[in-house]
Amino acid sequence: MASPPKELGVGELAERAGVAVSALHFYEAKGLIHSVRSSGNQRRYARSVLRRLAVIKVAQRVGLPLAAIAQALDALPSGRTPTVADWRRLSATWKLELEERIKTLTQLRDQLDGCIGCGCLSLKACPLRNAQDALAQEGAGPHFESRKLVAYFFLTD
Repeated sequence: MASPPKELGVGELAERAGVAVSALHFYEAKGLIHSVRSSGNQRRYARSVLRRLAVIKVAQRVGLPLAAIAQALDALPSGRTPTVADWRRLSATWKLELEERIKTLTQLRDQLDGCIGCGCLSLKACPLRNAQDALAQEGAGPHFESRKLVAYFFLTD
């Protein structure tokens, strides 16, 4: 029985990982994965890249930006497959971000039919109210004053 090759070509890696070849090139350009070149100048990837791609795909599904994924992967040794301990460390950080995002999305979902779109922006209890433009330093677009938003939901139920 022949042993599997130590390195994978770009097409084989794309097929095994369930991603497009163009995605592999993109990830490599962003520094998320790395390849070596064969004597014929073809990309070759270590088998450990399969696990890195799995981590990338899970992190993207969670909604993490590529910059955060790259930062997390930079903490992993590049020459080996991420271990269970590596995954626990990465996922613990991501879990906190995900829980915060769930909290915010739940608040937004719960107010969709009551406040967003009403257009008033003048009610004292409105969580979208931005008295004296207090949230201007947070950039353009709508921002929620979280304590007002939380109080709005608990006091108006």
